[in-house]
Amino acid sequence: MNIIAFLLVGLIAGWLAGKVVDGHGLGVVPDIVVGIIGAFIGGFFSDRIIGEAYGFWGTVLVSTLGAIILLVIARLIGSGTTRPHAP
Repeated sequence: MNIIAFLLVGLIAGWLAGKVVDGHGLGVVPDIVVGIIGAFIGGFFSDRIIGEAYGFWGTVLVSTLGAIILLVIARLIGSGTTRPHAP
């Protein structure tokens, strides 16, 4: 997969995962980063459960599922922290 397609998959997957988990995208760069990390997570589980994803949209689907897993785990870990209150 060339770098443009890789970044495009990351952007779409990260944006979709942000919409599912938070109700909005995270921003272009964070969406790409979350989508790329999600591609690794999704690929790991996909290879063990259903096999290899084929085609552009199959890759987007697997990456999105991985990104959702990443965001849910990040939210669970971050839920124990407190944020300072605005004055």
